[in-house]
Amino acid sequence: MLLSNRVAIITGGARGIGRGIALKFAEEGCSIVIADIITLEARKTVEEISSRGRNAFFITSDVSDSRQVQNMVDQAINKFGKVDILANVAGVGPHRQSIVDVIEEDWDKVIDINLKGVFLCCQAIVPHMKEKGYGKIINISSLAAICPAGPMVHYNASKAGVMALTTDLGTELAPFNICVNAIMPGIIRTHMLDQNVAPGTNKEDYYETMRKLVPMGRVGRPEDIAGAALFLASDLSSYMTGERILVAGGLPWKYIR
Repeated sequence: MLLSNRVAIITGGARGIGRGIALKFAEEGCSIVIADIITLEARKTVEEISSRGRNAFFITSDVSDSRQVQNMVDQAINKFGKVDILANVAGVGPHRQSIVDVIEEDWDKVIDINLKGVFLCCQAIVPHMKEKGYGKIINISSLAAICPAGPMVHYNASKAGVMALTTDLGTELAPFNICVNAIMPGIIRTHMLDQNVAPGTNKEDYYETMRKLVPMGRVGRPEDIAGAALFLASDLSSYMTGERILVAGGLPWKYIR
């Protein structure tokens, strides 16, 4: 197994992409810490992992709060003795809206969770990884960071910021054997994307429209992102850092070439 005897913290691991990554890592022998604010679904994910014979536990953690983030890291280390992998998945995706309609509170919320949250989690775990001389950090950005699908200035900016943070940390932490890479998901069917379905629109019709945009002919699944995350979490990617992987079924190159 690719992650035998490894320990991973996965923020936003209760559902969607985070849950997919948690299940995939556990399948490969990893012990899992689910960090989320969605208690019921987080506990269900932990139960599913435990039922498969893997170690898992849940920590309530708001990634935009530095005290909660540090507590998350401390609890994970106390529980397992180490943390080898950090997957920064927690995020929010607002509805499309023009910049003139974005209020300051909404801008702050999106940036605090999607960008500051990644910064705080990395800041909290890096001293431990440096001490151990090993670490894998995987940041979830978005195709929207380089090819915005619509006016969502706060979301698009936050995901572009994650890309810059990844590049910076990849360089800074390389001498310590800590690899920092990013995944840019394309159209992935999750609860977050469900929220973009306009009121009165049939959800299946919406996803059929999305499917037709993708050269591979289907909307992505959390498992598709989990496969890329597994590669970045394993030693198969030991000579990669500061990089980004686009997992989008052929988007956006169909439209910009």
